[in-house]
Amino acid sequence: MSMILALLLVGALPDPLAAGWEGEPVCEKLEENETVRVLRCTFPPGVGHDQHRHAPHWGYILQGGVQQITDASGTRTITTKAGAQWWSDGTEHTVLNVGDTTTQYLIVEPKEADK
Repeated sequence: MSMILALLLVGALPDPLAAGWEGEPVCEKLEENETVRVLRCTFPPGVGHDQHRHAPHWGYILQGGVQQITDASGTRTITTKAGAQWWSDGTEHTVLNVGDTTTQYLIVEPKEADK
């Protein structure tokens, strides 16, 4: 696949708010202003997040559980814990809650300041 074609395909993916699961939303916007957008994403057992892209963001786990993540590195299963946090420079993936508890995350996306 050419680099240009790959970039076009990447740009076609929805962001986390637009992507849902089987046509239903899984994230809700809690706040958006000129400096930040905050999303809360909730995944009951058996619910995931269709393929989507993330801008750089900080994440915080409100309710942990067992998630299956598929990205450019392959598919892996991880156990998340409430209170854990992370920073991502941006990513593309699909997520599926394969556990028996609801998981919930906050995603905080800083907006670039005008230069």
